Amino acid sequence: MNCRGCGSPLHLPLIDLGTAPPSNAYLTAQQLDQAEQWVPLRVLVCDSCWLVQTEDYRAAESLFDAEYAYFSSYSSSWLSHAERYVAQMVERFDLGAQSRVVEIAANDGYLLQYVARRAIPCLGIEPTASTARAAREKGLEIREVFFGEASARVLVEEGWSADLMAANNVLAHVPDINDFLKGFAALLKPTGVATFEFPHLLRLMAEHQFDTLYHEHYSYLSLIAVQSLCTRNGLAIFDVEELPTHGGSLRVFVQRTDGARAVTPAVPALLASEKAAGVETAAYYASLAPAAERIRHELLRFLLQAKAEGKRVVAYGAAAKGNTLLNFAGVRSDLLAWVADANPHKQGKFLPGSRIPIVAPARIAEERPDYLLVLPWNLLTEVRQQQARISAWGGRFVVAVPTLQVL
Repeated sequence: MNCRGCGSPLHLPLIDLGTAPPSNAYLTAQQLDQAEQWVPLRVLVCDSCWLVQTEDYRAAESLFDAEYAYFSSYSSSWLSHAERYVAQMVERFDLGAQSRVVEIAANDGYLLQYVARRAIPCLGIEPTASTARAAREKGLEIREVFFGEASARVLVEEGWSADLMAANNVLAHVPDINDFLKGFAALLKPTGVATFEFPHLLRLMAEHQFDTLYHEHYSYLSLIAVQSLCTRNGLAIFDVEELPTHGGSLRVFVQRTDGARAVTPAVPALLASEKAAGVETAAYYASLAPAAERIRHELLRFLLQAKAEGKRVVAYGAAAKGNTLLNFAGVRSDLLAWVADANPHKQGKFLPGSRIPIVAPARIAEERPDYLLVLPWNLLTEVRQQQARISAWGGRFVVAVPTLQVL
């Protein structure tokens, strides 16, 4: 396989997680009698441009299909993040009724709803029918296409050249990342700005977040790699911010290469930090695989000990990262009875691979489990606030990454 960024042959491994089904391919009861497709989940590193990436086994259309079940609006903290983002961008870039805002991967309208409330013309690009439908129900204009250079040029002809383009947690999800970025260069106005938010590779490595590796994530991004990608595709980075979201993310600000905005000191400072950490060395990538093995063993020991003691363990959050963890560890419903999730589109279904049932959060108070394993550890604070009543019966929260903790 060649690097999907620069085209160089890939030789440097990051981790081999065996095989797994797609992490968002939740099963209906009728599908439990059918076989699932398990495909290799291996991640490699390009030692030319330092883009970390999964091996190709599934087409994007099969991963982000009409029944895609990830809806952004079921996280209150993420909604607050989106609302703050809109307020900040409006103020910083003086956006108003004369502006055009385009969001790529608009999902269920979690962000554009705040743009529309300010009477700023906006458009969402969202290829999954389930979330696009939810966004339209909010009164938003949505195009159900995969974004790239060709679709961007169509939008330009329709008058949608953008003052601001937002792309939250999508840059890692595109197989043809060069075509994707060329689309931004085509759709931005000469003075336009695009922002990309994505989990930061440094946090993934430092905190052993191996569970964020799954087939829907084609790339794992450092600023070094993103700078190379942007330069190759007609874009230039002029600012960057470090964010706490998703276990530690970057918000990168880009303009066309002919843009006039000065580069802030934050960009060279973070590039220097990544270089000092060793991002451009093969040795940097050697620590994740042994950490994943340790986390797997810690989780299995905890679950087996709880079962031996007659304790009941359930989980919260039918998240993709949880599916990576559970399938890598080989956990099934004999050790983890069910997982609660606030998203009604997931309730009544089963996790891919482990086939653990997904239930509504009300089940927690009904059954009073001894332990609640929080699979989306990035939402731990939010979940602990929402489910604080488990302390009334002596229940305790558990997280497995980066190390097992009983809270």
